[in-house]
This record gives sequence, structure tokens and C-alpha cells, in this order.
Amino acid sequence: MTPVIRIQREDFDLAAEIAAISAGRRDIGAVVSFTGLCRDEGATLAALELEHYPGMAEAEIARVAAQAAARWPLMGLLAIHRYGLVKPGDQIVLVIATSAHRRAAFEAADFMMDYLKTRAPFWKREHLADGTVGGWVEAKQEDDDAAARWT
Repeated sequence: MTPVIRIQREDFDLAAEIAAISAGRRDIGAVVSFTGLCRDEGATLAALELEHYPGMAEAEIARVAAQAAARWPLMGLLAIHRYGLVKPGDQIVLVIATSAHRRAAFEAADFMMDYLKTRAPFWKREHLADGTVGGWVEAKQEDDDAAARWT
């Protein structure tokens, strides 16, 4: 099983991605997906700008996906992360893990999201509803605490 990693500007279709990762596989017993959305806390956000280093981001995410594949008996693993401007309510990230049994799929998807939230080389900057551009979003301690359980 080779994990699929995509960094893309365009949106993604959850149903199409699940169909693609499970096509022709009668041995899959669990498909776990997580979709992260752009949220607007306080109705002040017009958009979130997501930046990354092309090549480096894919390689880093692929490295962690390989760790997940070595740790759990997965049949498929997909991670999509968007870049560019996304508006509140838009999809930002998708992780899909497939396995014969649910626990492995749940844990692998959770592991991948904890990594994507804390260590993936992405930067986020707020574009505010009043037309100003805010600062770069700082990492949150609770995300680091969640990721620490995997080490």
C-alpha cells in the first residue's frame, strides 16, 4: 500500500475520494475519513490564506504517512491539503484511512491529522472581513499535546 498525498489549490469531493481509494477492494472493512473546514470564529474572517513549500510539504506528509502505514495494517491512506485562499465553510484538509478493521483506520486517520495540525509545513494567515490582512496564525498548545500521545 502506497499512501496518496496531494497538495492542491482546488476543492476535493469526499465521495469521489472514498470511491477511488476503495475501488475494487472487497477486503476493506473500514473507511474512516476526516474533513477539516475553514471556520470563522466571531464572524470576522473573510478568508484564510494557506501557504506551503512545494515539494517539501508533500515529502514530509509522505514520510509521516509511511510511518502510519508501518504502524497500522492499512489498505489505503490518502491525505489532501489545500493551499491558497479558502473561505469560511470551505474544505481545507481530507484524510482517509482504510483497513480490514475499524480501530486501525480510526487511529491512522487520527495520527495523520495530529501531524497535519502540528508539524506539516503549512502557514496560515487571516484575511479579515474588514479588508485587512491579519497575522500568521500561531500553533496551539492543545494541538501539540494531542500529537504528543503518538510518541
